[in-house]
Amino acid sequence: MKNWYVYILRCADDTLYTGVTTDTERRVREHNGEIKGGARYTQARRPVTLVWCEPHDGRSQACRREAELKRLTRAEKLRLVNKK
Repeated sequence: MKNWYVYILRCADDTLYTGVTTDTERRVREHNGEIKGGARYTQARRPVTLVWCEPHDGRSQACRREAELKRLTRAEKLRLVNKK
C-alpha cells in the first residue's frame, strides 16, 4: 500500500492550500507549473512552498484528514504549520 500525504502549501499571496498526494515533491512541482497538473487555485498564486506534510496509510484516511484541516480557521492552520 502506498503512503498518502496530506500537505499544506503557502502561496505567493500568503494564502494556504491543502491537498493530498502520494508524492509531495511531484505535487509541489505541479502546483508551481514546472510539470503538467496542479490546482487552478494555485495557478494564479505561484510560487507555492510546502510548509507542512503528514503521512497516512491510505487514501481514505488522508482524505478524511484533509477534510478536517479544511474546516480549520487560518489561525488554527498556522499554529499547526508552526508546530514543526
